Amino acid sequence: MKRRPSAAELAAAGSRTIPDVIGSGLSVLFCGINPGLWSGALGQHFARPGNRFWPALHRSGFTPRQLEPYEQEELLAYGLGITNLVPRTTARADELDRAETVSGAERLTQLVVEHRPAWVAVLGVTAYRTGFQRPRASIGRQVEQLADAGIWVLPNPSGLNAHYQIEGLASEFARLRATAVGG
Repeated sequence: MKRRPSAAELAAAGSRTIPDVIGSGLSVLFCGINPGLWSGALGQHFARPGNRFWPALHRSGFTPRQLEPYEQEELLAYGLGITNLVPRTTARADELDRAETVSGAERLTQLVVEHRPAWVAVLGVTAYRTGFQRPRASIGRQVEQLADAGIWVLPNPSGLNAHYQIEGLASEFARLRATAVGG
């Protein structure tokens, strides 16, 4: 059910983790940077109302309708999943340090080895550059792979990312979709 977390729930959400939405053989495993306070408080990925993940996912054609964060488990039926590079909740992604991000990349690699998605889509070029030590990486398909999965870097869908409006985000998601699932 859609709801707003209380101030007390937000205050208590720091350093929480939320479960991955993951299964074996996914078409795409989306990987956020880390959960924000809204996500930590609600236990749902990309839960803050200003986050554009869910609208971009739908507008790009990955889902037939725009899902709400509380419907995140429905992604599995579409061959999609969600995890985070760093599992702990923070108010801002800049609260993470380099070592934590590198460790998160190692954690993601283990998830990919275990669950074998066809593609991993990292949502944030700076996080990808830091975690995987690829300082020149850019948005789009990457040359290297992660285990046997292709890697695609997408813009961070946070409402704070002013470089991309929803149309631009949806366009980048659609490029991945065309490669990962066709059409």
